[in-house]
Amino acid sequence: MKAIVVKEFGAPEVMQIAEIPVPKPGPGQVVVRVHASGVNPVETYIRAGTYAKLPALPCTPGGDGAGVVGQIGENVKALSVGDRVWFSGAPGGSYAEYAVCAESQAHPLPERLSFAQGAAIGIPYATAYRALFHRANAVPGETVFIHGATGGVGSAAVQLARARGLTVMGTGGSGQGRKSLLENGAHHVFDHHAENYLGDVMKATGGKGVDVILEMLANVNLAKDLTLLAKHGRVIVIGSRGKIEIDPRDTMARDADIRGMVTGNASEEERQSIHMALCAGFENGTLRPVVGREFPLADAAQAHKAVMEPGALGKIVLISA
Repeated sequence: MKAIVVKEFGAPEVMQIAEIPVPKPGPGQVVVRVHASGVNPVETYIRAGTYAKLPALPCTPGGDGAGVVGQIGENVKALSVGDRVWFSGAPGGSYAEYAVCAESQAHPLPERLSFAQGAAIGIPYATAYRALFHRANAVPGETVFIHGATGGVGSAAVQLARARGLTVMGTGGSGQGRKSLLENGAHHVFDHHAENYLGDVMKATGGKGVDVILEMLANVNLAKDLTLLAKHGRVIVIGSRGKIEIDPRDTMARDADIRGMVTGNASEEERQSIHMALCAGFENGTLRPVVGREFPLADAAQAHKAVMEPGALGKIVLISA
């Protein structure tokens, strides 16, 4: 089968397409004929060798994808050969024509969703759900502000928050991005390039401030976020690319919290609740993954460059079939 192989950590070009054996399923595992693979920022850090936990080389990147079950191992009960599935978690990588995963990591893909949309589910939706409901403990009636809401995690968060009964605010850096946010369900959208957009956000809350902020670029925005919070507000740090100086006093009068998160820290119980909630949302049509750009599998290097560029509109995926 064709797969992307990394033999040394480095620039995107270290990812090369190669022929490797098709994986075989062990007990409780399935092999999926991958039609689309999700591209996530964390995979660029791993490829570059800068992530805290690195795989042994050579390796195939990726963990998210969607396709059709091609083989099943012993004791697999819920899935059958030929089932359409999306999966999150592939020990051998998902940037390939075939991927192996545990039965518990693969979930039915409704007919209304394409394989590209299925590949956009895993990390983005799990991250958004855990940020909103496990870390922020957001409840209906609260206001959530999503800083950088047009990418994979941001668009997932908009849909999840709107479905739960929150007032949803988000920023986009382009007119097209802000239009897509409104179409995705946001109540209020703002241009984070505008000079006084933070003042506009505060006005939209009637001066109260926002209850929850999901922050994708904390090294740029965290200090400003703290001035937007309502009393007992929470900032959930989802992404950061460096250090930042903040004024702790901005947290004091508000009894505010700054909470970090990594999706991989979720407990097994949390993972199960995430997947149950997501599967229900995809089945009833509440959740609709947004795909921004599609690249052929061989162009994985270009996809890694694109996923780190500002102004993303939806999820970036690799198409292998």
